Amino acid sequence: MTRPRQTLLPHAFEDSTLRILIADIMLLRELPPNVRKSVKYRQIAASIAEVGIIEPPVVVRDPLAEGRFRLLDGHLRMDILTSRGVKEVVCLVATEDEAFTYNRRVSRIAIIQEHRMILQAVKRGVSEERLARALNVNIHSIRKKRNLLVGICPEAADLLRDKHVPLNAFTELRRLKPMRQIAAAEMMIAMNKYSLGYVKSIVAATPADQLVEGKQKVVRGLSPEQIDLMTQEAERLDREFKLIEQDYGADHLDLVLATAYVASLLDNARVVRHLAKAHADLLQEFQKIAELQRAA
Repeated sequence: MTRPRQTLLPHAFEDSTLRILIADIMLLRELPPNVRKSVKYRQIAASIAEVGIIEPPVVVRDPLAEGRFRLLDGHLRMDILTSRGVKEVVCLVATEDEAFTYNRRVSRIAIIQEHRMILQAVKRGVSEERLARALNVNIHSIRKKRNLLVGICPEAADLLRDKHVPLNAFTELRRLKPMRQIAAAEMMIAMNKYSLGYVKSIVAATPADQLVEGKQKVVRGLSPEQIDLMTQEAERLDREFKLIEQDYGADHLDLVLATAYVASLLDNARVVRHLAKAHADLLQEFQKIAELQRAA
């Protein structure tokens, strides 16, 4: 039985893209000067010069100024367009201000995002040779990135869509059956580990019946006893992860209700005065919690 895909995309953006004057888009942060000297910046600049914008920047409507927008994702692209004298750009318009989510990814494009950019460019008729020239990589690399998700189930790809996973890690994931790919992606996220070595360890600890036929694991330097131990450890981690996953929804709801209650308490002047006199340290912590709740 496959798990239902959880995706916010159908509700996260307006139905159509919008061409917007760059002057009407407010940046949420300044780029450090050294970013413009980075390899990734030069690659994106070369790509824009060669084939234009492939993945639109993401903006949200400014609630304080009609007709103006705030930039959520695409600071590098916007900086490059501005330096080239471009006056307007086609953008995706988000329905909510999820700036933190997007800004975590501004400095480096995740491998699956790059894969989708390449697919979009090829669909628009851009040749592989032209893409390789634009991104300053060899054509073999373009082909590997184009075929990145071949053999990867959609649920696992969705889980890893904004993670910085090494290219060769997907070769390892293809050894796994779909449900094990999902479990592997969940373990990577839970442990915040995306290295090739970690993915190889997950594959090495996978029971044979969860491996794709013809792609059985070959583990060099490990004894059968060590492989059995890794398999047992992986199964234990799977069980612990499922228990945490089951409790997450209830725990999150309790946290939301508790923070909302703290915020409501601080709306009462008598409560604030009492805390200020008798428990100043608690008042300070409660105020931090209330600020987080209001910003959420």
